[in-house]
Amino acid sequence: MTVKAWLGGTAAVATAGLVYANLETRWFEVKHVTVPILPPGEPDIRVLQLADLHYLPSQDAKTRWLASLGELKPDLVVDTGDNVSSRASIPALLEVLDSAGLLDVPGVFVGGSNDYFQPILKNPALYLFKKHQIPLDLPPLPTEELFGGFEARGWVNLNNRRAVVKLGSGQVLDFVGTDDAHHDNDDFPAPLAASTEAKVSARIGVTHAPYLRVLQHFKDDGVALVIAGHTHGGQLRIPGFGAIVTNCDLDRRRAEGLHGWPGSKPTSLLGADSIWLYVSAGAGTSPYAPFRFACRPSATLLTLTAAH
Repeated sequence: MTVKAWLGGTAAVATAGLVYANLETRWFEVKHVTVPILPPGEPDIRVLQLADLHYLPSQDAKTRWLASLGELKPDLVVDTGDNVSSRASIPALLEVLDSAGLLDVPGVFVGGSNDYFQPILKNPALYLFKKHQIPLDLPPLPTEELFGGFEARGWVNLNNRRAVVKLGSGQVLDFVGTDDAHHDNDDFPAPLAASTEAKVSARIGVTHAPYLRVLQHFKDDGVALVIAGHTHGGQLRIPGFGAIVTNCDLDRRRAEGLHGWPGSKPTSLLGADSIWLYVSAGAGTSPYAPFRFACRPSATLLTLTAAH
């Protein structure tokens, strides 16, 4: 084979790969995961996690998919941030979530960097480094419009806050959340006085970016499960190898899916050596890097069930 032929073949393969990686950004799925954290005898709780939507009003396929998620009939929605990619995205996203009926479901949320700042064009190679300089001149977004829209419909703001949420079943979940650790906005909330609510079924941590310092705070606080996003599952995964990076200090093996942390899995409900960690691969990308490979965009239906 001549050098010219080899270069031509390599270019053709690379082009085909980019075309496929762009198409994969519209190949949406719902992942189903079971997490055994409830007391024995309690009924299951269906939790829909929305993560890293990076929504734009022009994304017709994503709009249709989001509108269909209400058919899952969740008992609770957990939104782990990076919802939008522009100012115009905010009213459009609230509208599609409303049309899906999801804003009528109890919900909790935390913010990611793209709920505060609009994404900009930058060198994608920066993601290969665990700690890179975050630009200081990012265009701000009207975050209060997004968060206010959620809160107006009853969703609970967990940015560096705690809350108890009562579900339609009467079950009560105890939540603790942090703001975006990727921009060092996390400030773990102090414990509250003893709750007067009914018996709590589980304590759950919610964060956008699963940095190790945040996970340690959650573990020390006694949560049974942490729900996070941010990593995009690696976004570009190599078959047989997995994620190349996580865009934080979490190890690549935990870039997406259900894992124990820091060990392989929890040993018991109370006083566990490890806690459950679920990291969503998310449903979007930066508008300046619209590619996914071996990492389909997704939402997750977490079924919380009784531990045995």
